[in-house]
Amino acid sequence: MSVDPLTSPRAFLASLVRSIPDHPKPGILFRDVTTVIKDPRGFRITIDLLVQRYLGARITKVVGIEARGFVFGAALAHQLGAGFVPVRKPGKLPAACFGVDYALEYGTDRLEIHQDALDASDTVLVADDLIATGGTALAAIDLVRRSGATVVEACFLVDLPELGGAKRVEASGVKTFSLIDFEGH
Repeated sequence: MSVDPLTSPRAFLASLVRSIPDHPKPGILFRDVTTVIKDPRGFRITIDLLVQRYLGARITKVVGIEARGFVFGAALAHQLGAGFVPVRKPGKLPAACFGVDYALEYGTDRLEIHQDALDASDTVLVADDLIATGGTALAAIDLVRRSGATVVEACFLVDLPELGGAKRVEASGVKTFSLIDFEGH
């Protein structure tokens, strides 16, 4: 039985997420949101629900985390009339950058942001596809704060609450918002 996107939009979005066992390593159940993005209704509903939350929040910049955060972040920035700022993996941005190394659920990584992308006048929404342990989101928040800007909230399509990422982000003083929660990891 299919889920009606008009009467139950969040359940509809959850039904579109593909689960892939043992990716990127054994024991990880990967929640693939590309199946939401490719569905015209799914993508529209996702962006519309997020935009409704942040209308009137005076967001000046949306920071999207590489790579799927670019998809959601750019669409949100457009709809909110805000600028879009990419947070990227090392060596991808051409100008002077702030960088931070961080741990994630299956290894370590590094993120960077242009030093001139944000300033103290900016109110920022951090956007990504999914929050698991919170390492990536916390790294992006750290970069925004180094830039002098204020993080209003961090938003995600999917939260994996058992991994505690949203709680870790909130413990850092930043509220989180997700459209879908999935049990497990």
